[in-house]
Amino acid sequence: MSTTDLLIRKDDLSSTRLRTAEDQRLADGQVRVRIDSFALTANNITYAAFGDAMNYWQFFPTGEEGWGTIPVWGFATVVLSLHPGVATGERLYGYFPMASAAVLTPERLSPERFTDGAQHRAALPAVYNQYFRCRSDPLYTADTEDIQALLRPLFITSWLIDDFFDDNDFFGARPGVALLSSASSKTAYGTAFQLAQREGIEVIGLTSAANKAFCESLGCYSRVLAYEELDQLPADTPCVYVDFAGNGALRRAIHTRFTNLKHSASIGGTHVDQLAASGSGKDLPGPRATLFFAPAQIKKRTAEWGGEAFGQRMVQAWHAFIARVTNAKAPWLRAEHHAGGEEAQAAYAEVLAGRGDPRVGHILSMSSSSPD
Repeated sequence: MSTTDLLIRKDDLSSTRLRTAEDQRLADGQVRVRIDSFALTANNITYAAFGDAMNYWQFFPTGEEGWGTIPVWGFATVVLSLHPGVATGERLYGYFPMASAAVLTPERLSPERFTDGAQHRAALPAVYNQYFRCRSDPLYTADTEDIQALLRPLFITSWLIDDFFDDNDFFGARPGVALLSSASSKTAYGTAFQLAQREGIEVIGLTSAANKAFCESLGCYSRVLAYEELDQLPADTPCVYVDFAGNGALRRAIHTRFTNLKHSASIGGTHVDQLAASGSGKDLPGPRATLFFAPAQIKKRTAEWGGEAFGQRMVQAWHAFIARVTNAKAPWLRAEHHAGGEEAQAAYAEVLAGRGDPRVGHILSMSSSSPD
């Protein structure tokens, strides 16, 4: 048997190639999974853009200098197991390479999940090393796999961003405004959905003129402005900025215009061509732009609330969110499927370029045929 993966040139994210290699032999305690489907979103472009700085390339090393594989979230089936606690045929949700298969080393097994104990992942954030066993996963339903792959990791980040700001009383900007860039992105509108439930916060989405109508149709933003319409807001508005785009020019414009900016959080880097311009933000007026790192908030809240309570709060918020996203009368998102390596390459190029309908979510499989 062989595995096909999609490799990305680390110094040129637009350069890709497919590689097929014979499967490695399993060691005792390992399992091989067939990766049935995974989501590709702007979040994955962020993983690539920050691949070196945030160690995302290290999760699934390719063994080829200069080439990496981008981590993705999706579903897989165990096709061969040399671990007594994991059965062939078991279905998993978690963090995988853009590939047709992967090898995992399950450790710390519970009915709900296990951790990949591969040595090269030991020092990486634990949240990315957990694999959820679908039969016992409180977030899993078989009929929403596409939505889970597309939105689950993004919504968890959204939920944590909202909690982070509330935990810090919006850094003194309540009552006031939360400005969200890249407002049509899934992580942004998930955050807006949560923030809209907070008293004293007006949620304003910033987006391109082309996506303004889409963002307005969602109903989770108090107002939506095109990037060139910042001057419609008074300069002394108490506000926080949540930067999902990594657009250096926009960040500078916001820091320069708003004299009452209380906090500037950097979440992602979907505007790859602007990353170099964004820099560290040390020379910007106002508060220093600070990278939001979701695992740190998870660790804080788990310590404060306990793991069970943390999970219960997240599950409750997730179900409320997907009920709105999948509302039959006005769904926010529909899945578009791509099968095979070449279709995966084409979908990646589209997402990297920021093209396409914001209502479409890409679900990929590196296999050209559907799993049995």
